[in-house]
Amino acid sequence: MTKEPLAIHGGIPVRKEYLPYGQQWIDEEDIKQVVQVLKGNYLTTGPYITEFEKKIAEYVGANYAVAFSNGTAALHGAAFAAGIQHGDEVITTPMTFAASANCVLYQGGTPVFADIDPQTYNIDPEKIEELINEKTKAIIPVDFTGQPVELDRILELAKKHNLIVIEDAAHALGATYNDRKIGSISDMTMFSFHPVKHITTGEGGIITTNNKEYYEKLLQFRTHGITRDRDKLIENHGPWYYEMQFLGYNYRMTDIQAALGISQLKKIDQFVETRKNYAEIYNNAFKDMEEVTIPYQMKEGSSSWHLYILRLNFNQLTASRKEIFEALLKENIGVNVHYLPVYWHPYYQELGYKKGLCPNAEKLYEEIITLPLFPKMSVLDVQDVIKAVKKVINYYSK
Repeated sequence: MTKEPLAIHGGIPVRKEYLPYGQQWIDEEDIKQVVQVLKGNYLTTGPYITEFEKKIAEYVGANYAVAFSNGTAALHGAAFAAGIQHGDEVITTPMTFAASANCVLYQGGTPVFADIDPQTYNIDPEKIEELINEKTKAIIPVDFTGQPVELDRILELAKKHNLIVIEDAAHALGATYNDRKIGSISDMTMFSFHPVKHITTGEGGIITTNNKEYYEKLLQFRTHGITRDRDKLIENHGPWYYEMQFLGYNYRMTDIQAALGISQLKKIDQFVETRKNYAEIYNNAFKDMEEVTIPYQMKEGSSSWHLYILRLNFNQLTASRKEIFEALLKENIGVNVHYLPVYWHPYYQELGYKKGLCPNAEKLYEEIITLPLFPKMSVLDVQDVIKAVKKVINYYSK
């Protein structure tokens, strides 16, 4: 096959305009909903937050939902509600954004990293089991790229060892596991509403749970540890009175954010369906290329496809990941890499974590590239990505 000159070498780029790897889709209905709040009586803690929580809980099939200012704050709240404290260990994956482990540190606990399954890229339940000891308090599995973890096996381990499961489903709103919506299965589940996620509130996060005790702790934690509940007050000086009963944080979502979330949620099924369709187009385009590996999907789960990751097979290539990455950028394709293993970050290295801890995760990190995938893309955009990937991979193919 003829090797077309790459844009990085002076050739013509596949696209004139840059295509990011992810982007929100805000329409007139979303704007109208937000403007309605701006014209109303509440901007911060008002009725839209309660409505948004109710709608998310209904959507995933959970009893309760508690909204937070962002996904990291929501994870911190879940770690608090789970009772994680100094001396506790929490098992999680290194193949995630730092917040999945940071929330344990916020509570004085110790993150313990279990390696991933090299096929699914999700945390390996067998590796989790090897790390469980008398200090283990919880497991924080991450539905990486939107594909659910092996929840049956993880929940079985949790039950056996009396552990709490906080599912980091930042990537997985709209995903299912054995035909059950993610968000209704684990003890607590976190969703993120950052602009690149399935729906957005600008910044924002939420915890869903079926446990009333966790629900009440989460509500109080996000508001400084303060309660106005007459039944919970230690004293009662009158109708104005409230008490701070533990050290909480100001992690509240605003009504502006919640209004946007309510409007966005109306489109979630359409957004997820579009992501699935585009992922299938990618799979069909790349499945026969020896130089790359497409994402494997477990039959028990249905991914909501937050990310589409291609794995590079370097035994078939003459270039490094960096060279391929830079070549795709010059073709105006906004590729990315998700993620640097958490314990490779300098802060975690200073805490004493060493490279080599999770070989499968480390190998994966060095071989992956994230391609653009978001509902606002057109089919033509998807075809541009395919064209650029084939152009660059063909150029560097052995």
